[in-house]
Amino acid sequence: MWRVGVTSLLVMTVWVASTLAQHGYSTAEIVEGGRLFQASCARCHGPDGDGVAGLNFSRGQFRRAAGDDEIARIIMVGIPGTGMPPGNFSEFDAGRIVAYLRSMAAAPAENAGSPGNAARGKALVEGKGQCLTCHRVDGAGSQLGPDLNSVGPLRRTVDLRRSLLDPDAEIFDDNRFARVVTRDGEAITGRLLNQDSFSIQLFDMKERLLSFTKSDLRDWAMLKSPMPSYRDKLSSEELADVVSYLRSLKGRP
Repeated sequence: MWRVGVTSLLVMTVWVASTLAQHGYSTAEIVEGGRLFQASCARCHGPDGDGVAGLNFSRGQFRRAAGDDEIARIIMVGIPGTGMPPGNFSEFDAGRIVAYLRSMAAAPAENAGSPGNAARGKALVEGKGQCLTCHRVDGAGSQLGPDLNSVGPLRRTVDLRRSLLDPDAEIFDDNRFARVVTRDGEAITGRLLNQDSFSIQLFDMKERLLSFTKSDLRDWAMLKSPMPSYRDKLSSEELADVVSYLRSLKGRP
């Protein structure tokens, strides 16, 4: 059904791009900053940046810093005597996180639409949406795609909705799919686990861990996401219900 992960900012409005250009941030910096934020910051600050009292990144509210350089310094060294620890970030990476935080204020989560009903969303995920054919929730379902229990704590509402509507907008590296063709002509498709100059490892559609030596393959290639778009399959209300359910999974095993 999707790829857990960062936001795709390639579809930003002209107004958003203009606002961020004033800070000198590129789309690539913002996208990479989103990856870093989701991996290291979202579990405390929340995917929408409002998980800590007195702070709301989606609204540009920073309690102890105003300028970008100050925000980057706090990201790197933390705030003594508070719950904000030093971050293991270079100045370069801290700057990219700042770029992403600025993008959150430029494209706030409130634009994602009205909240849905989590109970109805659960029924859609397990039924009409057929999400558990590729994903799992609370140990039930398939392991082919990302575990949906990890989606809520890491993704903004607006990003979850975008992933449902446009699965190929942005794909995390660890959620990419690949196709290999062996020397005898067998084609195998699966989620890419790892690759280097000599080998490639897949988790295939039968949930098997497979490893191939590239020199023994006839061909191999990266693929688009196998997740379908729900643009014409779910109504706006149903999309909101599914997103609400995924957000409700936050903090569950």
